[in-house]
Amino acid sequence: MTTLHRPRDIPQILLSVLFLTLMIVACLWIVRPFVLGFAWAATIVIATWPVLIKLQRILFGRRSLAVLVMTLLLFLLFVIPIALLINSLVDGSTPLVHAISSGNLTLPDLTWLNSIPLVGAKLYSGWHSLLDMGGTAIMAKVRPYIGTTTTWFVGQAAHIGRFMMHCGLMLLFSALLYWQGEKVAWGVRYFATRLAAKRGDAAVLLAGQAIRAVALGVVVTALVQAVLGGIGLAISGVPYATLLTVVMIFSCLVQLGPLIVLIPCIIWLYWTGDTTWGTVLLVWSCVVGTMDNFIRPLLIRMGADLPMVLILTGVIGGLIAFGMIGLFIGPVLLAVSWRLFDAWVREVSPPSNDPEEVLEELEVLESSHEKLDS
Repeated sequence: MTTLHRPRDIPQILLSVLFLTLMIVACLWIVRPFVLGFAWAATIVIATWPVLIKLQRILFGRRSLAVLVMTLLLFLLFVIPIALLINSLVDGSTPLVHAISSGNLTLPDLTWLNSIPLVGAKLYSGWHSLLDMGGTAIMAKVRPYIGTTTTWFVGQAAHIGRFMMHCGLMLLFSALLYWQGEKVAWGVRYFATRLAAKRGDAAVLLAGQAIRAVALGVVVTALVQAVLGGIGLAISGVPYATLLTVVMIFSCLVQLGPLIVLIPCIIWLYWTGDTTWGTVLLVWSCVVGTMDNFIRPLLIRMGADLPMVLILTGVIGGLIAFGMIGLFIGPVLLAVSWRLFDAWVREVSPPSNDPEEVLEELEVLESSHEKLDS
């Protein structure tokens, strides 16, 4: 009995692929405004899921109360500080914007130059000589560039509003994921298993471990260092301690460390003659600047057993490639790829530790091939 093979309908296949592509693109276009908020929510929920489970046990096993507490904590930790920071920046920039828009902006007097030892008086007299020769002309040339820069900063107000919208979406999606986290995780694992069987499921589990490792090892370490550094700045009497703390958070997240902010503050304290608090801040900065060498490896091991170089490379590379969300995307991609590659390599037995034995086996194989050829 002969089996007839029907010829493939190439137009049908092409149209089916085109239709599926159009459907996928249309769906992605619809959910595009929510992608960033959902990505942040998924990252936060995965990193803090053990905390939710512990809260649920404490709160009589009720998921609703645990979700409410976690959502309030996220609101206190993310939305309120960001809103206060934006409000302080807007209030601080209002006088500058008003002076520029009214055209009354003049060059500063810079009387503090006189306090610089040895060269302060010369710098002050040179600056005022420059103002006397052409201060108005200098300001006329500089003002257009200042106006352009101010216009650019004013244009970023829309981005601030968009960022706050993403924060609100993050809270909403976080609450939903906390409430139905098991079902969502099961669905993602089911889809990954359909794509790549057990390896797909392993990739999803590894991604979750990598996200938790980055959240614990990188984000928590950055927050601890920045908060402790900010406490040192506030106690030492350094002005704008809150703003400098926020700068330290970002510098720690990008792996530059808190010393890039603390060292100039120490120099400023010594320069102003406050040597006592300058010494206190110096000692405190030594503690804060080196504590990540002990905290980060311990916290990363709690999330996943991943090489430190892999995590740091993923954090820096992901930040450059994808922005702030790249703090998590970069390490996750590298960690999953590394684990899958390692599992693929270990599917075969390891090589022999004796190189002579390997060479002897190779010679035996070559001699047997020669005999067969002859």
